[in-house]
Amino acid sequence: MSTVAAIATARGEGGIAIVRVSGGEAERILMGAFRPAGRAGALESHRLYFGRLIDAQGRVIDEVMAVIMRAPKSYTREDVAEIHCHGGRAAAEQALRRVLELGALPAGPGEFTRRAFENGRIDLSEAEAVMGIVSAGSTAALRASVRELEGGVSRFIGACRRALTDLLALVEASNDFPEEIDEPAAARKVACEARSIAGRLLAHTDEKAARIVREGVSVVLAGRPNVGKSSLMNALTGSERAIVTEIPGTTRDVLTESVNLDGIRIDLSDTAGQRAAADKVEMIGVARAKEAQKNADIVLIVLDGSEELTDEDRALLSERDERCIVVLNKDDLAGGADDAEADVRVSARTGEGVDALAAMIRRKAGASALQEGMLTRERHIACAKAAAEALQRAAQAVEDGAPLDMASVDLWDARRLLGEITGEDATESVIDAVFKNFCVGK
Repeated sequence: MSTVAAIATARGEGGIAIVRVSGGEAERILMGAFRPAGRAGALESHRLYFGRLIDAQGRVIDEVMAVIMRAPKSYTREDVAEIHCHGGRAAAEQALRRVLELGALPAGPGEFTRRAFENGRIDLSEAEAVMGIVSAGSTAALRASVRELEGGVSRFIGACRRALTDLLALVEASNDFPEEIDEPAAARKVACEARSIAGRLLAHTDEKAARIVREGVSVVLAGRPNVGKSSLMNALTGSERAIVTEIPGTTRDVLTESVNLDGIRIDLSDTAGQRAAADKVEMIGVARAKEAQKNADIVLIVLDGSEELTDEDRALLSERDERCIVVLNKDDLAGGADDAEADVRVSARTGEGVDALAAMIRRKAGASALQEGMLTRERHIACAKAAAEALQRAAQAVEDGAPLDMASVDLWDARRLLGEITGEDATESVIDAVFKNFCVGK
């Protein structure tokens, strides 16, 4: 296999940039470019050395630290060398250019992690977890990816595959030794176990919870003009993100800000006040507000606690569903609104009740504590659901009196689909699709 190299750190200015080299020629290439200070001879594995990076004419490119990690104790299970130079575009690119001059080839997207997968250090789900950690936008997404990297998904899928292997062995034994196997008892066991495995798979495929972990929760503030939606958004985000005035209809478009609540990313959107529009611009703003409300995971229906309910308020309340939290704002003012409809009373101006509202949003989001082995990637969920369907077909066929060997077709299909998750039965096109979305250098 060729020796490849890439810049492993983000482009731009920084304290350190790392150039990574992996393959059988990694050590030769490193020693062709690196001169350790005060040392001659071979470098010890996994030890960081100070020295200078030199070009083909012996001129100093940069003062650097370098390390060789000899196989198999490396990320890729190949010889891996790293050059830690000063951060910045010029230094990193010159370091990369030098190792390419010495024979390394440019690494493709995710090539280091792909080599780790192909060399058996990690499975395919764990490889995807690496990219999940790199791209995690919230603590919940990071925790889910770390659990996956530590084998949470692999253990769950592995247990399901082993159970399927046992079922297939029972089917084979029933066919090969009919005089020793009670076929009706075997059929009952196959149907029962197939449905049990399907149930376990479906219990680990909560698509909404998985999407919330990956992408966050969309929360929309809805209400008529001047009830304090913008003030409430500012109170929840802890910033003056939205413009606040006493003029009704100040907000004309959807304004979104991301915050982190208990490790979950919340995309909080302020919207135009919903009323009969006074002009074309406001009409568009109201239409966008209604569209955002329709597509939101959580809707905060904001009422003005200092005034009686209006027809616009009652219209919003009549449309509420399980996604909604009714917020009575301006609790610090002498009020006329009946709080019987309210889930929480707040004052965006003083901050009273805002923490209680944030707690309600966290509870309604409800995805911060995913169980071990829960599938959070769309590819994994699709494979698991297809496997569950195959298992249910197998169980139904057996219950309808079909021979066991006919059911084995669906059992094998389910086992193959689960193997696509971990890579044991993944096709080259599936593997290519996984790694094409990786960054170069990882």
